[in-house]
Amino acid sequence: MVPCRSEYAPQVEIIQHMPLHRACHCCGLIHRLPTLATGQAAVCTRCRTRIAVHHIPGSSANRTAAAAVAAFVLFWPAVFLPILEIERLGQRSVQSIVGGTIDLFHHGSYFVGAIVLVFSVIFPLTKIVLLIELSWLEIMRKQHKAFTLRLMEHVGKWSMMDVMLLAFLVMLVKLGNLVQFQFGPAVVAFVLCVAMSMIASISFDPHSIWEAKDHD
Repeated sequence: MVPCRSEYAPQVEIIQHMPLHRACHCCGLIHRLPTLATGQAAVCTRCRTRIAVHHIPGSSANRTAAAAVAAFVLFWPAVFLPILEIERLGQRSVQSIVGGTIDLFHHGSYFVGAIVLVFSVIFPLTKIVLLIELSWLEIMRKQHKAFTLRLMEHVGKWSMMDVMLLAFLVMLVKLGNLVQFQFGPAVVAFVLCVAMSMIASISFDPHSIWEAKDHD
């Protein structure tokens, strides 16, 4: 670990070009980064949080883009293919996530249907698309990337595909003695989509989108 030299920046001063400075995401202290060798990492002098690691330029963006594209491809079979086949009292029903949401609207459960649609379909898809844009496509200009990054962070807080997965597991445990059920082909795609989305979020480095532009 390499300690950084800390500096407090004035609140009213806007510093446009600070390629060797970085703020700690934990405590906010701004540091002048040292030159890092392979295997070294810079840590905050105040809270000892890791704030920079030596890496090949573009490696973080490439990992994020690969995981996000994989999540995007897996998203569609996850929500449209049958995810559960339930048999109760001789009646069999096969439902996908989107099909189940539509049935909720048909039965008058508009609030629940809207919650599932927004938080388990629309928001996760939006987060994945924004991660692809920030790490790979770069359609937005540099001045719009800050807005895109903030939007992705806010949407990500309400993206709940993993919560839906947990809800499915709880439901199956509670109904195990009452109904017969089989997993549909969407289960594999759903689990992999959640995993790829989490990997993309973890590997995403917000600093990389600015460093890429600064080196151009």
